[in-house]
Amino acid sequence: MSLPDKKMTHVADRAQPEAGSGRKTMFETRSGEKLLETDPADMPPDGHVVFIGRIASPWTTRETCPKNMKAARETGQPAVLTIDLPYREGLLGLERARHVIILSWLHHAPRTLIVQKPRHAAEPKGVFSLRSPARPNPVGLHIARLVALDIETGRIDIDAIDLLDGTPVIDIKPYFASTDAFADATIAGRDLPGQVIPGREGQ
Repeated sequence: MSLPDKKMTHVADRAQPEAGSGRKTMFETRSGEKLLETDPADMPPDGHVVFIGRIASPWTTRETCPKNMKAARETGQPAVLTIDLPYREGLLGLERARHVIILSWLHHAPRTLIVQKPRHAAEPKGVFSLRSPARPNPVGLHIARLVALDIETGRIDIDAIDLLDGTPVIDIKPYFASTDAFADATIAGRDLPGQVIPGREGQ
């Protein structure tokens, strides 16, 4: 059942997003959701995060972008991460990894939505129990297969990505199946014991 038009105000409208950020068109409020009183983007920073590169992907709108890495792989569409010149020496040795962890900065997402109502969920949930891009610090986590690496140009070819074209990246780490995967990791009411899908970005 759809909400009345007067309720369909954008979360980002109420959160006073940065001008030109693009967040106004991406998120609408839903029944049961709650906003923070202060937008984290307007608060004094506790640390200084720098973007080390950006993603080039086939996805230019939220509607076409896959919801998670599993869906992204099913499209068969690869992606490219380009690391900025000052950070390229940090790629030395990464070619040993078969998969990499990419931490992205989801710059289109609002940062004030602390309780959310996923479209297919029966009840609202706190942001820290979800993989939603809308969160106080909009950090995305993605596990991708490393296809090719060129340190000189900073080019990293990966099998897929569930990010919009141009999304900034804040870190890369090698993925270790021996320590990063847990066969018994489940979410009550969602998963079956032993069901492990590396790189899944469930919402």
